[in-house]
Amino acid sequence: MTKVLILSDSHGLTRELEDIKKRHQLQHMIHCGDSELDYDADELEDFVKVAGNCDFDTNYPNEEKLTIDGLTFFITHGHLYNVKANLMSLSYRAAEENAQVVCFGHTHIAGAEQNNKQLFINPGSIRLPKARKEKTYAIMEWENTDEINVTFYTVQGEIVEALTLWTSA
Repeated sequence: MTKVLILSDSHGLTRELEDIKKRHQLQHMIHCGDSELDYDADELEDFVKVAGNCDFDTNYPNEEKLTIDGLTFFITHGHLYNVKANLMSLSYRAAEENAQVVCFGHTHIAGAEQNNKQLFINPGSIRLPKARKEKTYAIMEWENTDEINVTFYTVQGEIVEALTLWTSA
């Protein structure tokens, strides 16, 4: 089973990042920006990470593409794609990269949705959530791409059932 931790918008938190990493001990971890930490911060070690609008270390890339066990991920913060209005620009950019999974943040609104052949995941924020009271992150898991599970957790590690999604890429 492949598992990927996805989080975003931690806005300076460090202990919480360490706690989440220790709690799940996953091989693959993504931070979708606005960590407000230096690119080389110990807390972000082993994360694939991108720049958010509140990240000022110039070592952060604006976007990343990676393939994990048959799925291509497009990772960005979202502010450069106007995600607070809609996901159209982000969808087009991810399609240019042939990505099946699109990870982004910026809105602080947790959710996952399948749109055609793209799975969009916004893990919410572990510091300043919007639209829900829970401070959240997500774990995506699959054995084969026919069945993908996205589970959302509170910063304390409790599952948020209402946000869980089963789908295929």
